[in-house]
Amino acid sequence: MRRIKLACLLLLAFVQQVVLGTHDVYIVTMEGDPVISYQGGVEGFPATAVDLDEEMDTSEAVQLYSLHLRRHHDNLLDSLFVEGTYEKLYSYHHLVNGFAVHMSSLQAEFLRKAPGVKHVERDMKIQKLTTHTPQFLGLPTGVWPTGGGFDRAGEDVVIGFVDSGIYPQHPSFSSHKTDPYGPVPRYKGKCEMDPVTHRSFCNGKIVGAQHFAKAAIAAGAFNPDIEFASPLDGDGHGSHTAAIAAGNNGIPVRMHGHEFGKASGMAPRARIAVYKVLYRLFGGYVADVVAAIDQAVQDGVDILNLSVGPNSPPTATRTTFLNPFDAALLSAVKAGVFVAQAAGNGGPFPKTLVSFSPWITTVAAGVDDRRYKNHLTLGNGKLLSGLGVSPATHGNKSFSLISAADALLGSSATKYSALDCQRPELLNKRKVQGKILLCGYSFNYISGTASIKKVSQTAKSLGAAGFIVAVENNYPGTKFDPVPVSIPGILITDVSKTADLIDYYNSSTVRDWAGRATGFKAIAGIADGLAPTLYNSAPQVALFSSRGPDVKDFSFQDADVLKPDILAPGNLIWAAWAPNGTDESNYAGEGFAMVSGTSMAAPHIAGIAALIKQKNPKWSPSAIKSALMTTANTLDKGSHPLRAQQYTASEMMTLSRATPFDCGSGAVNPKAALDPGLVLDATHEDYITFLCSIPDVNHSEVSNIAGASCSSSSKGQRPYDLNIPSITISQLRGTETVKRTVTSVSEETETYSIMTRMPPEIALDVTPPALTVLPGASREITATLTVRSVTGTYSFGEITMKGHRGHLVRIPVVAMGFK
Repeated sequence: MRRIKLACLLLLAFVQQVVLGTHDVYIVTMEGDPVISYQGGVEGFPATAVDLDEEMDTSEAVQLYSLHLRRHHDNLLDSLFVEGTYEKLYSYHHLVNGFAVHMSSLQAEFLRKAPGVKHVERDMKIQKLTTHTPQFLGLPTGVWPTGGGFDRAGEDVVIGFVDSGIYPQHPSFSSHKTDPYGPVPRYKGKCEMDPVTHRSFCNGKIVGAQHFAKAAIAAGAFNPDIEFASPLDGDGHGSHTAAIAAGNNGIPVRMHGHEFGKASGMAPRARIAVYKVLYRLFGGYVADVVAAIDQAVQDGVDILNLSVGPNSPPTATRTTFLNPFDAALLSAVKAGVFVAQAAGNGGPFPKTLVSFSPWITTVAAGVDDRRYKNHLTLGNGKLLSGLGVSPATHGNKSFSLISAADALLGSSATKYSALDCQRPELLNKRKVQGKILLCGYSFNYISGTASIKKVSQTAKSLGAAGFIVAVENNYPGTKFDPVPVSIPGILITDVSKTADLIDYYNSSTVRDWAGRATGFKAIAGIADGLAPTLYNSAPQVALFSSRGPDVKDFSFQDADVLKPDILAPGNLIWAAWAPNGTDESNYAGEGFAMVSGTSMAAPHIAGIAALIKQKNPKWSPSAIKSALMTTANTLDKGSHPLRAQQYTASEMMTLSRATPFDCGSGAVNPKAALDPGLVLDATHEDYITFLCSIPDVNHSEVSNIAGASCSSSSKGQRPYDLNIPSITISQLRGTETVKRTVTSVSEETETYSIMTRMPPEIALDVTPPALTVLPGASREITATLTVRSVTGTYSFGEITMKGHRGHLVRIPVVAMGFK
């Protein structure tokens, strides 16, 4: 009888596998509170919820309740499905009560109707949003001294990096022997062992290192022959972001025998906790990211840096703010964790942000004051500008030019793209030696199969005096970055200058009756491009940085939330690199890389937030965000309004005055952020009220995903009533009144005069015109916006509060008027 029963079960399992079809990963939210908000009520399990100003509870009560939730998840799945037809990947219990499971779409549909299940959503992929900046931001003289100097800046603050891992042997992450890092008792994260060396990834500077890949493995995306099943960074991205925020101070940046300066993180004494979710071939999956965030907050991180984001706004919910990723971050903020997230690299086009929610600090990328320029001088006297972080040609002399097309070896070379100069065996060394090799720029560079580094290696192996890579065709949207190389080299990006170069080369090259080059009369010299040039017209919003307005749903309807929030350096940032990293082919095998992206901007803010947290350990995440935003600069180093890189109609880059949709409140000012005078604070309840106030959002959806119910007080509230340091009204009709509450974080009473600035099409009035705020006290201001004329475009202004003790608080105001 037992054999018959077993055979029936096996047959049923087989039938379910066949009938149910292919499997996907699903994220499931359950009824019942997670650890962070459980206030008791389940018999035998005491409350585990804590207030913001309390230490995170790691007691036996938390462990017991966590185990209770995991068992409940397991029992539910076991009661619904035959063993072997599904695989539970994670139990989420700290920030979210739910789990990730690999199952079929039919099973998911069945699960949606099961008792106790609040929400089921299919997993989606995420992507990466990819030395000088401490000085540019004024940290060494204006900020670090207030925290005890660089050797104490960020001390004992733990920054969690949800990224591609870390290369722990890098000097940016070493544990100082002269001033070792002590323990951080409140941080409870674990350290995985390197499966190859059998050594811990942690060293005192790195206090936690874990990897999350169960969803990626279940989806069939994880290739163990290529990816590292450990916290080891096989990409480079994670090491780079960690070093920007918290890398050790004074680390020499050496490459090709040249020192480009000394690198430092924003908070060089902060600790690093690694939560690897990104991999070489495919990026990552939200289910793994949610597990990492859940674990990071449970472990006790103070700051979370997310240089990752979804590939698009979520499709399964009615608003972008309600998805498992943002819900987990909302719970992290409730737990007192500040979250910095990259805005995205879809600029300069509008509505390209991949960071949406007001509880997250969304960071745009700026171009700082350092630019690497170079030039080429032709024998006819013409000077062609370009990019090239390289030494000058020997003795600053000129050398003969030879095109790769004129140096080909044999007819077999036509099988390959020899003009890219990626394969030295295709070129005649005898012809190239002692000359400057002229190479073409093709789509292979854009796709990543060709690199400037490889051109340099080719030219060097052939004994060339240098190389030129010339762009002959426009590639819309292509970003050309200077690349450090060991021999003289330059990239000519201007198509018209390339035409001048080719005309000069062709007119100066002697050819026989068959068109073969027999004499190379064209000469050129490459200048020294190792030293950067400093500009006052900085910062600027980088061309690639994603722009607002924020969107509230997948149909890209405008949201009443300002995004991005703030601008930080994100263009050509020197920082640590993993020698085995594959993210940037130009830096393969190197210990440092100069990389661009909002991925690089976010850790600047994470590190600066750590400095603020060190000085003000009791501040909430929203208070830290407010301090950063209200003190941001709206002028560049030359005292001109910030400008943003944009495209013209002909796809040429130009500069235009930056708006809050480009840079949020402005460029980060760390010194001012440490002493903002006033902050605009928001609680978890405020964020829930915000979600409940969004038109057309089902209140049950808020409860199902965010884990909190809409109260009666949310009736009549509007999204722009949320007490954040900006005001955004996407559809202003007639007159609207908006209130903001400011709280003094100063030690002295201060009187503020209030001024407004707004274009004439919208009237902006604020009452009272002045207010006095006692230390720790709060006061309310009321802004009234009235449509005067309809333009069909957004109007940008600000409320400025100027204190008699020197504090200056700015609140950007954005509105579009309608009849």
